[in-house]
Amino acid sequence: MTETKYIFVTGGVVSSLGKGIISSSIGKLLQARGYNITIQKFDPYINIDPGTLNPYEHGECYVTVDGMETDLDLGHYERFTGIQTTKANSMTTGRIYKSVIDKERRGDYLGKTIQVVPHITDEIKRNIKQLGLKHNYDFVITEIGGTIGDIESAPFLEAIRQLKWELGKKAINLHLTYVPYLNAAGELKTKPTQHSVKELQSVGIQPDILVMRTEKHLGEDIRKKVAAFCNVDLDCVVQSEDLPSIYEVPINMQQQGLDAAILRKCGEEVKPTPELGPWKEFLDRRNRATEEVNIGLVGKYDLQDAYKSIRESLSQAGTYNDHKTVIHFVNSEELTKDNVEEKLEGLDGVMICPGFGQRGIEGKIVAAHYTRTHDIPTFGICLGMQMIVTEFARNVLGYADANSREFDEKTPHNVIDIMEEQKNITNMGGTMRLGAYECVIRQNSRACNIYKQEYIQERHRHRYEFNNDYEKEFERNGMLCVGRNPESDLVEIVEIPSLKWYIGTQFHPEYQSTVLKPHPLFLDFIKTAIENKKK
Repeated sequence: MTETKYIFVTGGVVSSLGKGIISSSIGKLLQARGYNITIQKFDPYINIDPGTLNPYEHGECYVTVDGMETDLDLGHYERFTGIQTTKANSMTTGRIYKSVIDKERRGDYLGKTIQVVPHITDEIKRNIKQLGLKHNYDFVITEIGGTIGDIESAPFLEAIRQLKWELGKKAINLHLTYVPYLNAAGELKTKPTQHSVKELQSVGIQPDILVMRTEKHLGEDIRKKVAAFCNVDLDCVVQSEDLPSIYEVPINMQQQGLDAAILRKCGEEVKPTPELGPWKEFLDRRNRATEEVNIGLVGKYDLQDAYKSIRESLSQAGTYNDHKTVIHFVNSEELTKDNVEEKLEGLDGVMICPGFGQRGIEGKIVAAHYTRTHDIPTFGICLGMQMIVTEFARNVLGYADANSREFDEKTPHNVIDIMEEQKNITNMGGTMRLGAYECVIRQNSRACNIYKQEYIQERHRHRYEFNNDYEKEFERNGMLCVGRNPESDLVEIVEIPSLKWYIGTQFHPEYQSTVLKPHPLFLDFIKTAIENKKK
């Protein structure tokens, strides 16, 4: 295969159908056939990136190795395929317009009137093709966020229409729709799908493949009806039923021949279906696991998507420890000294979650104190690590007013402080310590034994850091600073070796945990939580 082929994934009827999971599954199946793939996400909102968005608005913010704050779907892409995404894999309307406006201000357009067509659409096309041209991928899968008919999606659809016309067989459209079941009538309804395809056709795009989300199995008659009404080959009408786990979607899609249909449409030779050996082993192990391990998530966002990567990392680690991870959300805003015992009762391990802002931090400190004094396996990530440090300073070092400079600028014991280079920053977006940084781990520490290596790289997303002025005092009292950045000397990992498992990381290890390569910290944390349960 010489030239890059492009697969455009669009969605209709309603949002949240799982375009990201379908895109990830396609990537996984094409990889299994030996193709070199990447996946990118185009989000129609005007924010430059989701970094400044409330998680209630958009779920978690995922961070790439090169420090781009992106949509959570990029986490799915990486977890399913094991690829590493970069800022080129994530684009928003805001970034597209900013790029065009910056060029206009520089005079690059030689005095032309700047318009949506061709200038905005050309910029979208340039960004879609850039990955294929630069890295010689066999396939670039491009997911368009939002739903057909949204006013903000129009420039992206026009760009896809043009690319399909220009690239011919090298570009196809896969459209994801919804087939609702009307309980009163006892019928599945294809009309929303027909209208969605009609809407797509009205902007000049004929879908090549239809994937229909459904809660109930679709019979052959429904598939034939949709194929006939929407001008799509019958073998290109696929159903995506509700499944017990998102990780079963690639297998389901492969069984229906989705990858074969894509290759046929792209003019590629369709070889025998490859075995997804390791993937199926993971699923078998997951399905065999009957015993449960109970993990508390102490955070302030009562929303599944807010801690998506952490939830998936815990779930994967459970599978590899032959247990089902049962996650219990514990609202840190409601956690007090009086109710902490009751709220954390029955938990085998506790995760103190990352986040930003004052809300709910005292509850995290209460949780950290309870788990430390009751020797419950505890894992603090980013702000969670900072709250572990603050609690230790207050209750072990005796600094009752210890705090992070983020929450109390005048605190005399600023055990967490702002980095020097961050002090005068006024723009909130994209200005933190972001992306992959090196960390050197102290030999013979718990963390080093878990990683089985001294030199690691992990991804960051924060402004505030452990204050090294207090390091000796922490170490003397039993909390060790065992991981640090070799260039800046900033503390990356703290641990209390006298406890079963009490570790905080300034970085976000959940961004590196994938289905076939679960993260060692999560694996060891769950393993210890299981041992704790048995005791």
